[in-house]
Parts: sequence; structure tokens; C-alpha cells
Amino acid sequence: MSNTPGVPQLERLSVAVPEAAVPLFEAAFSAQCDAVGFFRDETTGEWGIEGIRRAGDLSGLETALALAAAASGIAPPVLVRRPTEAGGWLAKVASGFPPQRIGRRFLVLGTHDSGLREPGRIPIVLDAGLAFGSGEHGSTRGCLRALERLKRPAGRILDLGTGSGILAIAAAKRFARPVLASDIEPWSVLVAAANARANGVGKRVRVVRENGAGRQVRRCRPCHLLLANILARPLCAMARPLGPLLAPGARVVLAGLLAGQANQVAAAWRRQGIVLVRRIAEGSWTTLLLRAPPKAEAPPPISRPGAA
Repeated sequence: MSNTPGVPQLERLSVAVPEAAVPLFEAAFSAQCDAVGFFRDETTGEWGIEGIRRAGDLSGLETALALAAAASGIAPPVLVRRPTEAGGWLAKVASGFPPQRIGRRFLVLGTHDSGLREPGRIPIVLDAGLAFGSGEHGSTRGCLRALERLKRPAGRILDLGTGSGILAIAAAKRFARPVLASDIEPWSVLVAAANARANGVGKRVRVVRENGAGRQVRRCRPCHLLLANILARPLCAMARPLGPLLAPGARVVLAGLLAGQANQVAAAWRRQGIVLVRRIAEGSWTTLLLRAPPKAEAPPPISRPGAA
């Protein structure tokens, strides 16, 4: 490690933990580090959690990690410590996640550019170290482009499979409406809630852990705007349970689809009376903008496990 005058000396710290332990260890790192990221090792199935901080005493982090291990019911993982250049790391983050101007209205920024503003654009600040939902993926970009086309919904907004919370944040800022954001992954819930607070919409965006059209999602009925950036197969499967939650004339934005999958997903929702309005292409990815029937009809009953 060099000792360049005026440049802080940083170190990269990492552990490998089971999936169920990720939320507690992410919280431990976040309390002691300046930046935190995590990723899944496809070979072992474990999750690597990394933090960047100034070099120095590790007693606070070691205590936090020991508490996280005890609460998770696992042995304390090995803490790997590596020096890293401050200037080089910051430059790598900045070059890898430059400001993204999406459509006519949105500006997605890394935390290193958090002060940047442009007239007419809504800023969304996200930690560039988090791999999911940073606005770089074509499906996320397509959803943001769909959002800018919509008028302010009359009522509730639901973001299903929120990931980083980027779409929930965008909707809350764009429409000044409350948003229920859900995700099945516990670390996504933590990250999305933190991102909402960092973007000044923590009081408008409520993040819950839920799988599909669970109890908390059903309470969002009637939903006036549904956002779901997931994958083709679950989007087809969820058309039936989610359709009855929609208010008359509600808008639906579906993404996570390759161009060749769009017709299949549109057909599944059309069977629920929800019609395709527009397709938005971003490279090989397609976003669908749909509309629920404008006339109020008695919705079919919501099926529940064990029901006849």
C-alpha cells in the first residue's frame, strides 16, 4: 500500500456466510464501513460480504461480526483483510457507475455523485456497490421510461420484487404517492428501505418481505399502479392472483422479459382482462405497459392456500 500524502489509506474487509445470515452481517459491516457490497458465490452457494473503510483498529467490526454470528447461529467467519488504494478504489467505483440519464425525466447516480443535479430530471441515488437494480439493466431502464409516460395514479402503488428499491423510489418521487415495495429476499428489503431513506422518500415507501400476492400485498387493494420487474415465468403465474387487486383503469408495468417472452406474458394478463397498451424496448429486453379494465367489475375471489 502506498503512503501518498493527503490520500486516506483504505482496506477491504470480507467474510463468507450462508444466505440466511446475510442481513445481520450486512448490517454489521454497514455500521463500521464506508461502503458495503455483497455477492453470491455460485460454486459454494455462500454469500461474500465486503466492506471498505479506513485502515485502523478492527475491534468494533470484530465485535459486530461476533454478535451477527451468534444471532445467526453460526461460527464466526474468517475475516479477510486486504489493503486497497483509496484513489484507485474511488476511481474504479466512479468509472464503473457514471451518471445515467434515463428517458427524459430520471437521473440515476452513485453515491459518489450524490450532489449532482440536472434541471427537469428526478435524481435517484444508489450505492454503486450493490449489484441489483442500479438502473444499468435494460429491464430497469425500460420500467423508468414507462413511469415517465404515466399520469399520476389516483391511489396506491405496488412495486413487486423491489430489489434495490429503484422503481419504488422513482414512483414515490415522480407521483408523490405512497408505495408498498415487496421482495422475497431479506437483504433486498434492508437495502431498499435504506435507499428510500437516503433519497428522502423513506416515509412514502414501505418495504416488506413477501412472496408474491401475500397478505401484505393483498392489503394494497385497490392498486392503481403495479410495477413488477421480475422474470417471465413468475409474471405469467402471478397474473391471476394479482389481477383482482387492481383498481378499474389501473396501470401495470411488467419487465424482466426478453423480447421473445413478451407475447406469452401479455397473453397471461390478457386472460385476466388486462390489456397491452405499449411495448418499450431496451436492447434485448422488453417492458410491457398494460391497463386494467376501466369499468368497475366484481373481481373474482382471491385464491388462498387450502381453499376449495
